[in-house]
Amino acid sequence: MKEKIRIASGQGFWGDMVDAPFRQITEGPVDYLVMDYLAEVTMSILQKQKLRDPKLGYARDIPPLMERILPIVKDKGIKVITNGGGVNPYSCKDAIIEVAKKLGIKGLKIGIVIGDDILNRIDNLLDSGIELKNMETGESIRTVKDKILSANVYLGAGGVVEALQNGADIIMTGRVTDTGLTLAPMIYEFGWNFSDFNLMATGTVAGHILECGGQASGGNFLGDWKSVPELDKIGFPIAEAHPDGTVFITKHDGTGGIVNVATVSEQLVYEIGNPKDYITPDCIADFTSIQLEESGNNRVKVTGVKGQPATEFYKVSMSYLDGYSAFGSLTYCWPDALDKAQAAEEILRKRLDALGLTFDEIKSEFQGYNACHGPLANTPDDPSEIVLRIGVRSHDKKSVERFGMEIAPLILTGPPGVTGFAGGRPKPSEVVAYWPALIPKSAVKYEVEVFDL
Repeated sequence: MKEKIRIASGQGFWGDMVDAPFRQITEGPVDYLVMDYLAEVTMSILQKQKLRDPKLGYARDIPPLMERILPIVKDKGIKVITNGGGVNPYSCKDAIIEVAKKLGIKGLKIGIVIGDDILNRIDNLLDSGIELKNMETGESIRTVKDKILSANVYLGAGGVVEALQNGADIIMTGRVTDTGLTLAPMIYEFGWNFSDFNLMATGTVAGHILECGGQASGGNFLGDWKSVPELDKIGFPIAEAHPDGTVFITKHDGTGGIVNVATVSEQLVYEIGNPKDYITPDCIADFTSIQLEESGNNRVKVTGVKGQPATEFYKVSMSYLDGYSAFGSLTYCWPDALDKAQAAEEILRKRLDALGLTFDEIKSEFQGYNACHGPLANTPDDPSEIVLRIGVRSHDKKSVERFGMEIAPLILTGPPGVTGFAGGRPKPSEVVAYWPALIPKSAVKYEVEVFDL
């Protein structure tokens, strides 16, 4: 058993800093590189890409990244774990194998974890009495079944652990939880028992701290953000884990950003709901039990985490088509910038009403005045410029199209001092709505395969 392992966060979402994974494996010692690419809307985007091309459906940043890092991870013995396989881990695996062949790299194993995608099983699940009811409204999935784009179960750490046990050096998964990517190496390296829920909760908390990349090391920091040094070269966080469950959060020496109790605490309260019951497939973690302590420069000790047994359900993240939307904007300048923007909005709404168009929602905001904080905004008396941004949502595509035709005419038929219209008429975009549900764990089985590069 190793005395400790260092698990480096390489991505907080698909679109995060391209150089972060490379820097994590070259600017200091690490044993694992974990990368979280998936969000709820990402799965629907990947599913639509796969429908257009069966070879797609994964994070396409991965092959060029692997071309850059494969020689280094092989030389240093670093293992790579990511859920960037999306809805097509097989094709992602094939793309990586092609990169390895191009580089002449052999002697590595790539594992995939599948079983999360239940899109093609929904009818059978309904027939078996699993209604996949919306967790917020209680509605059955039958109400939107024909509009579903993606349906993925949040799997836990088990499949990744199995892939590591089978010798995988690089692991591509579908919708494995962000926290499970980090918990799995701890279970594997330290031989932790899945029934030791305090340890499961410890690894889960560490994963939660790493999952958003630089957000735990000074990025997007609401505290004394001006004091965070060198954000231009921010170092992503690293979890140094020990067999007894002690974890230190740190970053590479010489990198920008900061790791302290404040930055770690802020990340800990990100998207958690009830802090006493942070529910994952692997355990329920009690975030109120977490003890944080400064343990040196850019080093925070995490201890005391308590956990409870996991529930009998997995969460399912589904997306479905829910109409169309379009947004347009115009910029009005001083003097009377706000009055001009408000008058333009009133004129536009009257014109849309006169046309008898059907909208589920019309939403306006005045950027530079109240877009971020609404009625709570500390607003300027006489702003030098205001951006009117207005959008509509409807199940009637033609109404949304007609809305797009009414923005540009305001330039010559509305208030003066207007600019900033670009990109042509706003076009309808599909609205992708979110449907959270629960599914019995007994109805889902993950599968693991390992291939030689």
